[in-house]
Amino acid sequence: MKALRKTLAAIRKADEHFDLINEGETIVVGVSGGKDSVLLVYALNLYKRFVNKNFNLIAVTLDLGFEGFDPAKLIEFYEQNEITYYIEDAKSVYPILKANMEQHKLNHLPCSICSKMKKAAINKAAHKYEASKVAFAHHGDDAVETLLMNAIHGGRIATFAPKMFLDREQIMFIRPFVYLDELTISQAVKTLELPLLESSCPADKKTTREDIKHLLQSIYKKYPQAQSNFILSLTNGAKYDVWDDKITYQTSVPYLTVAPVANINDKSAVIYIRMKVFCEEQQIALDDELTSDEAEYNYLLIKYKDENVGTIRYKVENNTAYFGRFAILKQYRGRGFGKAVFLWLEHFLSKKHSPLTITFSGQSYLKDYYLSLGYEIEGDIFYDANIEHYLFKKVIK
Repeated sequence: MKALRKTLAAIRKADEHFDLINEGETIVVGVSGGKDSVLLVYALNLYKRFVNKNFNLIAVTLDLGFEGFDPAKLIEFYEQNEITYYIEDAKSVYPILKANMEQHKLNHLPCSICSKMKKAAINKAAHKYEASKVAFAHHGDDAVETLLMNAIHGGRIATFAPKMFLDREQIMFIRPFVYLDELTISQAVKTLELPLLESSCPADKKTTREDIKHLLQSIYKKYPQAQSNFILSLTNGAKYDVWDDKITYQTSVPYLTVAPVANINDKSAVIYIRMKVFCEEQQIALDDELTSDEAEYNYLLIKYKDENVGTIRYKVENNTAYFGRFAILKQYRGRGFGKAVFLWLEHFLSKKHSPLTITFSGQSYLKDYYLSLGYEIEGDIFYDANIEHYLFKKVIK
């Protein structure tokens, strides 16, 4: 039972580090029928007694419409162990995936679309059963694989989070296995003789993730310490040292630079500037200034001779850039800083997105300023935080 003890210890460590599970809440566990998810349900059911936490557990399997899907073994097992188990109808998923594969002439079903549709279906189930959280069985090795896939295919250092709140769905995703490795999971499942379902997914073992898994296995074979060190690196913030906080872009004004917000100090500087300009100068309420969509934007810190002088944020969706929260501290206005930053950001984004439409709501007293930068007014004047605004738009081809 060493593997089971290690599994429970890993769940406890993740729970303590990331505050995953709380007293009295209902958690839906997504169960594919594979070893990871089946063990997660079993282990979480034990974990309630292991740490004396009273929470409700509901196992949910999605019937995605794949041929050969037969959950009979799980139904019997969960009945015997008095674990609440439901099968949710999501048969519409497979025809959509198949049509997309044929339309785009793919070699297998599109995993990214499948993932999104499964999350939507499991969220629907969570709401149906009045659960506040959804637990997935992604483990530490999965996290490392995702990290490498994002670096190879996306040019970014990122993996999934142990805990993530979906604001629109009002659901929290948790991953209690983030400190557990796949080998321990396999050992625990074998020892416990847990029932598993044969994968009915046509793309099983044919994905990019499977290629990355084999690549990592070859690394672990040559460098055994790499596996635990890769997982350690995901939380080893004290040793984090890459280039993201060193990027600084020059503008047309000497000594005026723009830098992506990369750390807590940068974030604090952005908030300070916004508080000074919008809350103190313009008497905008804090609740109006800080909105629920903050996390959707990229933030830039504007500096002059390494002093923080302003900020602007943006996001891009379908070749449309949305600017916002543009602010220059009072003592630095009238020097052309704003114009230089706008022109730089337009050029920066238009190199990646063409044609590019830029839109933002700007205060009416700055109308002539924005018109001089080539923007046009869309629609009538409107009020935001009791201040007159126009919607400005510009197309760069």
